Amino acid sequence: MTSSARGTIFLERARVISQLAYDAQQFVLRVAAPRCAAHAQPGSFAHITCDAAIPMRRPLSIMRADARGGWIEMLYKALGPGLHALAGRKVGEELSVLGPIGRPFVPHRERPRTLLLGGGVGIPPMVFLAERLNAGAAAYKPLVLMGSEVPFPFRTRPSGLIVPGIPAGAIACMPLLEEWGIPSRLASCADLPGCFPGFVTELADAWLASLSAAELREVEIFSCGPTPMLEASAKLARRYGVPCQVSLEEFMACAVGGCAGCTVLVRTSAGPAMKRVCVDGPVFDAYTVF
Repeated sequence: MTSSARGTIFLERARVISQLAYDAQQFVLRVAAPRCAAHAQPGSFAHITCDAAIPMRRPLSIMRADARGGWIEMLYKALGPGLHALAGRKVGEELSVLGPIGRPFVPHRERPRTLLLGGGVGIPPMVFLAERLNAGAAAYKPLVLMGSEVPFPFRTRPSGLIVPGIPAGAIACMPLLEEWGIPSRLASCADLPGCFPGFVTELADAWLASLSAAELREVEIFSCGPTPMLEASAKLARRYGVPCQVSLEEFMACAVGGCAGCTVLVRTSAGPAMKRVCVDGPVFDAYTVF
C-alpha cells in the first residue's frame, strides 16, 4: 500500500445485508462495512473477495455509502467467474472488503450546474455524487444522465421534474433520484421506453446546446463508463469549453498501488507520466487523459 493511502483504506469482514437481482445479470449488493462507509467518497471503490475459492479480488465502484448505518452499496454485472460467484452470496454471509480506495470526484462551487454522466456499470459513482451534492450544498444543481444498452438496474418511470433543453420524449428517470428531487434522464440505443434514442453523450450534447454562454460558465461535467464514452465526454467538454472529470475503468490486481498493473498515460505539467488508476485515480481531469 502506498504511503499516501496508508490509514485511509480499511480491511473489513463485511456481512451481506441485501442482494437484489435485475435484468441482464445486474445486481445491487449492500454490505455492512462501517469503516469503509464512514470514509467513502463519490468516485472511490471497494476491492472485494467474491469467493474463498477465488483469490483475486474484484474492484467495484461504490454507489451509496451510509456512515450512520454502516453500509455501502455497489452495482455490478455478473461477468466472469468472480462476479458470478459474488452473485451467489446470500444475506448474512461474510465477504472481505478492502476500501474505500482511490481519489474521488472534486466538484467546484463556482460550477454549480453539475452534469453527471453514467454509462452501464459507470452509473454507481454518479448516484453517489448526486446524493452528496444534493445533501452538501443547496447551491449545486445536479442533472444526472444515464445510458445503458440493457434494461436499467431499477424500475424506470416518467419524471415529474422538468428539465429545459432535454429533447421531447426523453421522460424516463431513476426513481431514487426523483425522490431526492434530483432530475435525471435516461438514454439508450436499445429502444427502451421513455429513453432518449442514442448515446448518453448525445443527450448531454442536446442539453448543453440549450444553455447560454453565462450558464455554460457554471457547468462542470463528471463522467464514468466505458472508455469510448469517457472519450466522448472529454470531446463534449472541449467543444463547450467546460471542465470535465472522468473515472477510468481498468483491470486491477492489488488495487492499492503496489503492482502498477493499472497504469495509464496522463499528461502532467512536467510532461507525460504513467499514473495508477487505483490510487492516483480512478478520477482524473479528462483533458489530461484524452
